[in-house]
Amino acid sequence: MAGRSPRDTGRDEAVPGAERDRAGDSQTTAGEPVTSGNSGSRGAVAGTAAGDAPGAARAGSATGPQGDTPRAATSVLEMDEVRDDTIDAPADPAEKDADTPDDADSARPKRGFGLWAWVRRNPTFGVIIVMGALLRLTAMAGYRPVMFFNDSFDYLHVAMEPHPHPLRPDGYGFLLILLKPFHSFALVSAVQHLMGLAMGVMIYALLHRRFRLPGWGAAIAAAPVLLDAYQIQLEHLVLSDTMFSFLVMAAVTLLLWRDRPSWKIAAAVGLIVGFSWLTRTVGMPVLIGVLTYMLIRRSGWKLMAVTAAACMLPVLSYMSWYKVETGKFAMTESTGIFLYARVYKFADCHEIPDLPVRQYPLCTEPENRLAKSQDGIWNAASPLNRYPGQRFSPENNELANDYAKRVIFAQPFDYVKVVLGDFFRVFQWDRTVFPDKATYDQYEFWDERDGNSRPLPNWRMDGDSIAAAEAKEYENGNAETHTVEPFAGAIRGYQDVFYLRGTMVGGILLIGLAGLIPLWRRLGGRAFLPWTLATGLLLAPAATAEFDYRYVLPAVPLAALAAGMAFTPEVRESVRGSARRVGESVRGATRRVRRTGTPDPTK
Repeated sequence: MAGRSPRDTGRDEAVPGAERDRAGDSQTTAGEPVTSGNSGSRGAVAGTAAGDAPGAARAGSATGPQGDTPRAATSVLEMDEVRDDTIDAPADPAEKDADTPDDADSARPKRGFGLWAWVRRNPTFGVIIVMGALLRLTAMAGYRPVMFFNDSFDYLHVAMEPHPHPLRPDGYGFLLILLKPFHSFALVSAVQHLMGLAMGVMIYALLHRRFRLPGWGAAIAAAPVLLDAYQIQLEHLVLSDTMFSFLVMAAVTLLLWRDRPSWKIAAAVGLIVGFSWLTRTVGMPVLIGVLTYMLIRRSGWKLMAVTAAACMLPVLSYMSWYKVETGKFAMTESTGIFLYARVYKFADCHEIPDLPVRQYPLCTEPENRLAKSQDGIWNAASPLNRYPGQRFSPENNELANDYAKRVIFAQPFDYVKVVLGDFFRVFQWDRTVFPDKATYDQYEFWDERDGNSRPLPNWRMDGDSIAAAEAKEYENGNAETHTVEPFAGAIRGYQDVFYLRGTMVGGILLIGLAGLIPLWRRLGGRAFLPWTLATGLLLAPAATAEFDYRYVLPAVPLAALAAGMAFTPEVRESVRGSARRVGESVRGATRRVRRTGTPDPTK
C-alpha cells in the first residue's frame, strides 16, 4: 500500500546479551518493507534486519510469524495500532539524526530521566525551548505584573462579578476566577506563558514521536510558536487568545496521537473543544472541523456522537445559565452586531429589496460612512446608537443580524471582496498599523523609561464598578504595568527583529497544503485536521468581524504542525511512489516508441 513504511522505527534498544548480526544487516536493509502474513523464516530475517527490537526473542512466540514487534508495542492494543499505522518510521536508516539515538546509544542502559538527559536526547528542541522560556521570563521581568488590552477589563469584570457577558463568552473569565485567590497578575501571565511553551511541546511530540520526523525537523516546526515575539507578547496580555489556542492544540494532539481514539479520548476532545467554544465563539467551527475529520477517518458514528455530546455539555450548561440570568437561551448578544460591522463599509440600502422600515436607521450613505468597519460598533457616531437601550441588547443584536444577512444576500460579491481582502491581509510582509494606532500599539512591548507605569482606564464597567479599581482589587495592590530595564529593552529589541511575518505564515500554510496533495485520495490524511483548522481560524474573523493581528496567532501552531506533517514518512513514500509510477510510464512509452520505430519528435 502506498505510504507503507518499514516496521523498524530506528529507535529500538538492543536485546541484552545479544549482538547485532551485521551480515544480516547488509543483506536485508531497514528500508525493505515488512508486511503482515510473512512466513516464519522471512519474519526472522526481517526481525534481524530491522534492528532487533526489544524482546525479539519473545516476539516469535508471542506474535507469531511477524516477528517484528516495535519497541512501543507493549500491549495488544498498541501492537494493533502499530500494525494499522502507515507512518511508522523513516524508510532509510540514514534519516536518523542527532535527536534520534543510534545503535550504540540504544544498547547502553538508560541513566535517569532528568531534564539534562532529556535535552541530550533532544538537543535541537532543547535549545529552542530553553530560548523560548528565557524570552518569556525576560518579558515577565521587563513588564510587570502583566500587560492589558482594552478587552482585558471585560474579562476582569467577569472575574470580579461573575455574570454571563453579553459581548463574549466567559471561558477566559473562569480562568481568572480560578486564579483570583492568589491575587497575582504575574501568575496569570506565567500560566499563559506555560501554555505557549506547552503548545511547542505538543507540536514537537506529535511530529517526532508520533509521526517520526527527525528531532531537528520537529524542532523547526515548533520554533514559530516558541520564538515569535508577538506570540510572547500575546501571552503576556490579559486576553483569551492564548488559552483558546492551547485548548484547540490540546484537542488536536489528543485526536492525532492515536490512529483510532477510544471513547474516553473522544469525550476528552469534545470537552476541550467545548471549553474552547466558551473561550471564543470561533470554537464552534473547531467542533465542525473535528467532526469532519472523524468522519473522513471513519472513526464511527458512536465516537462522533460521544465527541459532540461531550462538547455540548459545557456549552449547553453555559447557555442555560445565560437564560437564567437574561431570559434568553444564548451564549452572547454580539454575533449579529459584529456581522453588521463586517458589512457596514459596503452596505447599500438601495440594493436591498423589501428592507423593513425599522432597519432604515442602519443605512449610511457612502460619503457619511466612518473610516473603519469596527467604527460601526464602537464609534459614538455608529448607526447602532440611533436605537435606544444598551448596544449589545437582544433587540439590537437581532436587528443588526437580520440587516447584515440581507446585505450579504443582496451584495454577495461585495461581501466576498471584503472577506478575501481581510484574509489576504494576513499574508502581507510588512506589519502595517491596523485598524488604528491605538489598537496596534497594544500589541507592542511599549517603550517607556525605567519605572514608568501606564495608568489603568477609569471606564465604568457597570453602575458601581470601575476598571482600574477592579484591577487593583484583583491584584490586591498596584496593578499598573511598569517597565523594568534592561529586561524591557531586551524584549523590545527582540520584537523589532524576530517575529513571524505574514508572508511566512502564508509559506507555512502552503507547505502544509503541499503535504495534503500526495494523499489526496484520503483527503490529505491526518494533516487535514490541523491544516483546515488553521485556515478556518484565519478565515472566520474576516467573514464575521474584521481582521486583527491577534486573530492570526491562534492559527500558527496548527499551521506549523500541518507543515511538519508534510515531511512525514507517509507523505515521502507517497511522493516516491508517484515518482516511480511516472518514471515507469515514461520508460514504457519510450520502449513502445523504440519497438514501433516511431521517430522521436525531439530529434
